[in-house]
Parts: sequence; structure tokens; C-alpha cells
Amino acid sequence: MNNLPDLILELADKLQKRQWLLVTAESCTGGLVSAALTEIPGSSLWFERGFITYSNAAKEELLDVPSSLLRQYGAVSEEVAAAMAEGALTHSKGHFALSVTGIAGPEGGTPVKPVGTVCFGWIGAGIPVHTCTKQFSGTRQDIRMAACYEALVGIKNLL
Repeated sequence: MNNLPDLILELADKLQKRQWLLVTAESCTGGLVSAALTEIPGSSLWFERGFITYSNAAKEELLDVPSSLLRQYGAVSEEVAAAMAEGALTHSKGHFALSVTGIAGPEGGTPVKPVGTVCFGWIGAGIPVHTCTKQFSGTRQDIRMAACYEALVGIKNLL
């Protein structure tokens, strides 16, 4: 993850070439992705806003994630990650959105979704929603930083 600034500069270049604005919807990362993006001077040219929707209520209220989806699949699911990304795009002036939702620990895991389970969503203008689930290990901070990096790698792979 030492190359996080380089990754962000590459993403900034790609977004600027398309004249696209990026939007984030974060849960377990609590704003780390947005913070990393705004470390880059001039990020206002390509970063539109970030939603921090840690609670289910926030996901419903700010991103229009259906409560039925949260009940059926749980907050940590690709279905909810997709809905978060879609909601972020809908409720912004952005052209590309990413979402992150997971279990950073040290508690909260289950046998089906252990600590370190993180789901991602990405969607853009003319780019259908893509999702994936990753399993990370380490401390709470390790998991959150790995999720931040993975969310940005996902953009790189789609642009």
C-alpha cells in the first residue's frame, strides 16, 4: 500500500481525462477513501463528494438502500454494496461511484462473514455496477486500509 499516492494520481488523471467526478459511499472505512483522495492537491477537479453511511439507517436515508435488502442480505453483502454505489451516483453530480461495506473487527464477525469480510461496489456513466467481496486479515486499521486500497484498485480496473 506504499503506492497509494501513485494509485490516486493515476486515478485522478483518468478521471480528469474523462471530465468525470468521483463519489464515494463508505461504511467500514469511515471516510478513509475520501480522506486519501483529498490528500492530493487539486482533488476538487475530480472528487465530488463522499457519503459516510456507517449505520443501516444512514444507508437507507442518504443512499436509498432498501431496508428489505438490508434485512435479506445484511449490510455486508454485494447486494448492499451495489445499492450503495447506485445511491451515491443518484444523490450526487458524480459520474463514477464506489462503495465499501464490511466488518473491520475486532468483533462483529460470524462464521459466514468473519472479521475482515469487505464488499465493494463500483458503477459509472455507461459502466454497469460491478461488485466483489474480499477477505482481509490483521488489525482493524489493517483491514480498513486494505479496503481503502482495494476500492481504488477497483476503479483503476474499470476506467
